[in-house]
Amino acid sequence: MSQEGCIHLSQFKSSRGTQPFRLIYSFFVFCTSKAARRHKAKWCVCSICGSSGPRVHACLHCIHFACYQDHVQDHSSSMQHNLAADVEQGQILCLSCGDYVYDSEIGRIAKACRDKSRKSLGLETEYRSWQPDETEMTLLQTHPKRRRPTPNSTIGLRGLINLGNTCFMSCIVQALTHTPLLRDYFLSDKHICQFNNDAARCLVCEISRLFQEFYSGNKAPLILHKLLHLIWTHARHLAGYEQQDAHEFFIAALDVLHRHCQGNPPSNGDSTHTCSCIIDQIFTGGLQSDVVCQAC
Repeated sequence: MSQEGCIHLSQFKSSRGTQPFRLIYSFFVFCTSKAARRHKAKWCVCSICGSSGPRVHACLHCIHFACYQDHVQDHSSSMQHNLAADVEQGQILCLSCGDYVYDSEIGRIAKACRDKSRKSLGLETEYRSWQPDETEMTLLQTHPKRRRPTPNSTIGLRGLINLGNTCFMSCIVQALTHTPLLRDYFLSDKHICQFNNDAARCLVCEISRLFQEFYSGNKAPLILHKLLHLIWTHARHLAGYEQQDAHEFFIAALDVLHRHCQGNPPSNGDSTHTCSCIIDQIFTGGLQSDVVCQAC
């Protein structure tokens, strides 16, 4: 479990600044260049047992790599070097506290290096949920009704009126509107409409409107007639008032949302990831097969 406010980390930053973190993250964690990836493959092995993982750590005080299985603790005891970085994820381990520690400034450095690494590989910047800056925090404190809902909050709990046999649609809409990444995306107005903001044609605009309605604080039940009409228009096999399968509706809705979202194709020509839209980033998966030699 991570903790914030480690005195050993603060003392290290005071004496040596943040440059050691930038070097570790750039060359041995996220690898912001092809040369850095070669260096990591060559050097990121335990200096004691030669293991390449799991959980190899890089000492922040000197050039030393050690696995978590005793060897990083042995190095810390013998050299009095109490800080190390996990070369897989970048977490900072304080051996004196016996725990992984967190620092917001180092977190920003890690994020910048992670984004640069993805760019060097031809990947889009990883989508992360919205976090308020200082100006936005001031506004949220001034207008408490605009704060993000807490687990015990009733904001976002809103009923849906059945339009005949549309319970299959209602359960999917409830699931989508309570998906945290989608909620943060739509409530921060990140959607760029490809239909000139014509909500009568764009399903994403209608979903965005529904998010605004769900989290407005209003308790009156919603009528999804516009959403139903759009689904009928773009997925004609679901048209009609008969009962439908919820999973089939979910797949059809994601397909239309994907077509109406504006995403960028990967710059490296990777055909397995064809879009960077929010729908693909959350709901699209892939299969990967790894062959591992049990001898080496």
